[in-house]
Amino acid sequence: MLPIRHEPFPLESRLSPLLTLLDRYHAALFSEDPLAGRSEILQARRQLDIDYILGDLPNLLRESREGIERVTKIVQDLKDFSRIGRDQKMQPADLLQGLDSTLNIVWNDLKYKVRLEKHYTPLPLVECLASEINQVFLNLLLNASQAIEQRGTIVLASGQEGDEVWISVTDTGCGIPPEAMPHLFDPFFTTKPIGRGTGLGLAISYSIIAKHHGRIEVTSKVGQGSTFRVVLPIRQPRQEDASPLPSQS
Repeated sequence: MLPIRHEPFPLESRLSPLLTLLDRYHAALFSEDPLAGRSEILQARRQLDIDYILGDLPNLLRESREGIERVTKIVQDLKDFSRIGRDQKMQPADLLQGLDSTLNIVWNDLKYKVRLEKHYTPLPLVECLASEINQVFLNLLLNASQAIEQRGTIVLASGQEGDEVWISVTDTGCGIPPEAMPHLFDPFFTTKPIGRGTGLGLAISYSIIAKHHGRIEVTSKVGQGSTFRVVLPIRQPRQEDASPLPSQS
């Protein structure tokens, strides 16, 4: 994880001169001769460029408000990303909201080289562990980004077929060699260069989707890109009629 840099907040740097000037006013006001400090205060106003600061303050307040709103959105997305409690009970969840929340969290890693397209079809609420499904989305988005060397496109799409829903992540990256396709979901298998992947992301994703009685379908062409399609039942089978977990194809 990259270290967090704590830089001065723009509004703070603008308020500091104003506070300094207020101290001068306060000192003059409670002095024996308030008018004696007038020239010193005027000189301080010029040195601190108070007129410019006062003119710029509305913009700074607006930018500060927008910054706070962005932070609030990220915090909310982080809550959405891991909103399932310790009881780990499957509940109906909005998959597209979870996908967008996850996308917002990783967007900083994508925005400089990815053009994003969304082709969403509205989905019903899906019974699942939302935090785990969001983990799958996270892995697929990061994989798609890493498959794109310089500039490319990621397409997110969704749909419903009968009692199942699907969400796909398509990239225009390097693609997957045919000989690697049977091993994609094997633990520690990776096609990435050394140091860029552990080979666990897809294995974990496969395990999560299998636990939800779903499947991950993959199509890819070397040099053209890949599509990972997550298919989930809208409702989980009950204990009495649950079928065995799907095997890896």
